[in-house]
Amino acid sequence: MRWAARQRIKTLLIVLISLVVLVVLLAWLNHRRGGGPLLTWSRSETIKLASTEVNPNAAPARSTQSSEISSPAAASSPTPVISPAGLIIPVAGVRADQLVDTFSAARSEGRVHDAIDIPAPRGTAVLAVANGRVVKLFQSERGGRTIYQLSSDEKFIYYYAHLDGYAEGLTEGRTVTQGETIAYVGDTGNAGAGNYHLHFSIAITSNPKRWWEGVNINPYPLLKKQ
Repeated sequence: MRWAARQRIKTLLIVLISLVVLVVLLAWLNHRRGGGPLLTWSRSETIKLASTEVNPNAAPARSTQSSEISSPAAASSPTPVISPAGLIIPVAGVRADQLVDTFSAARSEGRVHDAIDIPAPRGTAVLAVANGRVVKLFQSERGGRTIYQLSSDEKFIYYYAHLDGYAEGLTEGRTVTQGETIAYVGDTGNAGAGNYHLHFSIAITSNPKRWWEGVNINPYPLLKKQ
């Protein structure tokens, strides 16, 4: 009986010692990992592991590195193209449903049109498409008699070509108002004899002083809104 009692005591001591060793080992590991509980849960479901907290309900933290790399989706997003608003059709009497999109049409020498042609009888009034300032009256081999108009916000160049003539009193530097008659439809330049129409284009400009340069945008959808 005494031998059996000693065996039970010995077994209990071994179990107690094992538990103490396990607790000490866990405490040592916890100390090495950061000093807090290895895994705790709060009401906000925040997980704390090795002194790093992750809240599944919180927004991702922004990188604190000196250089940040955008996500592929953000990097590949196309840059929106700016365009003027509130334009009118620059030929008197022409309706929106009469317009034809010729912006991407092919032209001689491998060129693309980059403009819209608006047919009308010779002498039809050409109207200022928006408020702005006339920056250049120019005689061009291809465009014939032309007008370069700078928008009032100085972001766009409106180009009118193949004109039969300018409105009386129109000069470079003059401010014009939307709807004002600035010229008349013709067939000058390379339009072709009797092919009366207005060649009209819009360009985004980064330097208004370089009125002949810019990035062309399609006028058709902007005028079609009328």
